Formats: sequence, structure tokens, C-alpha cells
Amino acid sequence: MWSHLQRGSSPVDWCESNYSISPVIAEFVNTFSNVLFFLLPPVLIHLFQEYSKFFNPAINVLWILLMVVGISSAYFHATLSLVGQLMDELAILWVFIAAFAMFLPKRYFPTFLDGNRRRLAIYSAITSVLLTAFLVMHPAANAFALMTLALPTLGFMYGELVRVKCSRVYRLGVRSVAVSLLAIFCWVMDRMFCDAWLSIDFPYMHGVWHVLIFIASYTALVLFAYFNATEESPEQKPQLKYWPVNEFELGIPYVTMKHPFKTDKNLAI
Repeated sequence: MWSHLQRGSSPVDWCESNYSISPVIAEFVNTFSNVLFFLLPPVLIHLFQEYSKFFNPAINVLWILLMVVGISSAYFHATLSLVGQLMDELAILWVFIAAFAMFLPKRYFPTFLDGNRRRLAIYSAITSVLLTAFLVMHPAANAFALMTLALPTLGFMYGELVRVKCSRVYRLGVRSVAVSLLAIFCWVMDRMFCDAWLSIDFPYMHGVWHVLIFIASYTALVLFAYFNATEESPEQKPQLKYWPVNEFELGIPYVTMKHPFKTDKNLAI
């Protein structure tokens, strides 16, 4: 176990040269490019106060989990330890599962759930524990598991976007998907074409991936929060807004309620 905590014990190493900037941080840029995972979630917790109070307080779990992803990723890239790798990958898995339990449209619920989201949350929590144990024992399967979860996420996003009637929501969805594809492109470039980036002295595409995937992830969560509230509490008239200026659509998106009132029917986890 102690060997897994040692620096460099992970079989994964990214394109950025190790200890080239700092003698104590393995991948300096890859470590500090996680800064958005620390800065934005507290802002989102604040912006989603009304959503949390009047519709679903569990939304804050997702913002906290994004911070856990940032902490885990920074630790991994700073040490390149196997424990850090597992923390990084499992934190991403937990975000997927928590979002699935919270946002899966009820029209997709299997019959044995009887439309009960709390029951889905319980099954999702059990699945999370089992998958965590399995992936700790078989870390090579992590990438496959995450890709398997990413595919239905994109499918659900597409399905909801084609149903939406709000052009503002649709535009954010298009931007979120575009940033996701650009992030994946950067990940592939760093992993598959490292020599080419080293030749131009820019081995930092994985750091760019961190920035882009955070933007794609939090905007997708904002969108699913909107879809979920629209489906399960349409009488509250959920609205997509932007901070600090609502008319500026490149700001920070969040969801609020036009006619808020307290309800307990959608406490997800």
C-alpha cells in the first residue's frame, strides 16, 4: 500500500516534463490548471441558493464533488502516485453517478423504481460503492468505466436539447457540447501526439484539457439542473440566468425560479 503512495508509482504519465518547473511538483502546469475546480464551485453554491432552497438542496453535492475532483487531480499531477491517480479517476466517477441519480428524467426510470428518485439514489449509492471497490482493485478498467458513463450523458444531453423550447438554454447546450469536444481533442493530442507538442515546446495540452473539461462539466450540470426542474416542478418556472450580467451569455450560468415555493418532492440524495 505504501508503495502506491510513492511519487511516480502511477503507470500514467502525461506529456509535460516532470519536475521541470518545480523540484517538488511533478507536473506544474497540469497541477495548477485545476484552479477553476476550486474557484467556481463556491460561486455556484451561492448562485444556486434559490434552486437549493426551493427545489433541490442536493445540487450542492455536485459542486462539492467538483472541488473533490480538482483536489484529487492536483494531488495526482503533483505526485504522479497511483493513489493520486485512483483519487482523480474515482472522483470523476462519483460526479457521474451523483448527477445520474439527481437528473435522470423520470420517463427513463425502470418500472421497479416506480418513479421514486430517492430509490434511484439508494441504488446509485450502492453501485458507487461497488464500482469504487472494483476499480481500486482493477485500476486499468477506470478509463473504460468513465468512457462508458460519458456516452449516455451525451445521449441524454442531446435528447433534452431537442425538446427544449428556450433558445438561451439551447445555445448554452451547443456551447457545452462544443467545449466538451474541444476538451477531448486536447486530451487526445496530449496522449497520442506528445512528441509533436514537445517539438514546439508546448507539452501542456492536458492542462488545457483541465480548463475546458471543467467549463464543459459545470455547464452541463447547470443544463441538467434546468431540465430536471422544468420536468419535475414546471409550476416554479425555472429560468437560466447568467452572472454577473444576465444579458451577457458568456458569464457564469445558473438556474433560478421565477415563482419559487418550497417542495420536498425532488430531494435527490
